[in-house]
Amino acid sequence: MSAAGPERLVDAALAGLGPDGGVVIVEQTSAVNVRFANTTLTTNGTEASRSMTVAAVDGDSLGVVASSAVGDSEAVARLVTAARTAAAENPAAEDAAPLLAEGADPDFELPPERTGTAALAALVDGLGAAFDLARSCASYHLYGFVRHELRTTYVATSAGLRRRHVQPTASLDLTARSLDGSASAWAGQGAREMGDVDVTGVAGQAVRRLAWAGRRLELAAGRYETLLPPAATADLMAYLYWSMSARAAVEGRTALSRPGGQTKVGERVAALPVTLSSDPGREPIACIPFLATSSSSEYASVFDNGLPVGPTDWVREGVVSSLITTRHTADLAGLAVTPPGDNLVLEVGGAEADMEAMIASTERGLLLTCLWYIRQVDPQTLLLTGLTRDGVFLVEGGEVVGAVNNFRFNESLLDLLGRIVEAGRTVATLPREFQEELPRAAMPPLRVAEFNMSSVSQAS
Repeated sequence: MSAAGPERLVDAALAGLGPDGGVVIVEQTSAVNVRFANTTLTTNGTEASRSMTVAAVDGDSLGVVASSAVGDSEAVARLVTAARTAAAENPAAEDAAPLLAEGADPDFELPPERTGTAALAALVDGLGAAFDLARSCASYHLYGFVRHELRTTYVATSAGLRRRHVQPTASLDLTARSLDGSASAWAGQGAREMGDVDVTGVAGQAVRRLAWAGRRLELAAGRYETLLPPAATADLMAYLYWSMSARAAVEGRTALSRPGGQTKVGERVAALPVTLSSDPGREPIACIPFLATSSSSEYASVFDNGLPVGPTDWVREGVVSSLITTRHTADLAGLAVTPPGDNLVLEVGGAEADMEAMIASTERGLLLTCLWYIRQVDPQTLLLTGLTRDGVFLVEGGEVVGAVNNFRFNESLLDLLGRIVEAGRTVATLPREFQEELPRAAMPPLRVAEFNMSSVSQAS
């Protein structure tokens, strides 16, 4: 990576664009990580990467070219030439719109921020204590991955917009596994900084779940009252969020479509007054407050780069409130302009129970650890399938009585929303499967009636 700063590369690219101008995006990432296995630190590493996207406008046509090998003026010139050539050859873009001009961050000229091994110091000390406990117990090993990242994003348009944002992201992904490999339990936590990660709490949660597996039971497939911890809730709600394209709904392609090109905005989809939202200012999962996209899709338009992203309720108190739109698709759907956010929150006002209280009030049901290999079967009903993983437990009389076999599940998310009978307190969490796609989430534990465990799975 050259010494040329991203802010200088942006200026060089803008200067080379044609009379109709365009958009320039630079993302620079600095990261550190640590892996551990068999209760021992195994590897650590540092990462540095840069990507640059140049979108050239020619009338209503757009040419977009991206590269991760841009570090000097010659490389920038080649990228700009390629983008201008593509714009001249491409047909008119249906989402063509004036480039945004408003928005000038005072720190735009500052260099990107960097992280280093010092960011991991507090967490590694906590891991050392967890390792010592595991070795003294001599009944399980710890495995996992720690990562801290700083991503600096620059977005500029030839119309005058200049936005910059620094996104810190920290995560701990930890699995406790019995020495004979017969049982495992997972726990994780996402945060902005490594100092906010509770290593002792995460390790303790995984070890406690592993202890529950000391008694093994077999259960048949069927419909069970099921407790979903926040991480499992997040993985399911990610699919609900990704189904909220206004264009797809208007075209009749999703579960939020209505006949005649209408949508389900304004319709109730949940029994409880649940609210699903995105909010760039929400702590501790604050995120980028403007749109930065290197490609156009039904979710975002390159022409909309720099568009402010504000708090948005996608579902408000059980009723569909908003769908994801670009300026173009907002006109198609007759909806407000609501760009996607980079975090996701589910909550029920006044819900304060934690998972312990929800277990204590369970007469008989299943307690999950996490879900895995979740796939969409039918977008028009939002039918999902997937597997349970790293611990499914039977709760009877308010206590966990043992671990049961894994299951494959089949659930329509819209049906599931109608069968949520209790929600707990919303907390910051780390999805198990979609932690890279959705690292900033806050979710409650949920109690779902008749969760459909469609077959027994041999997965571990």
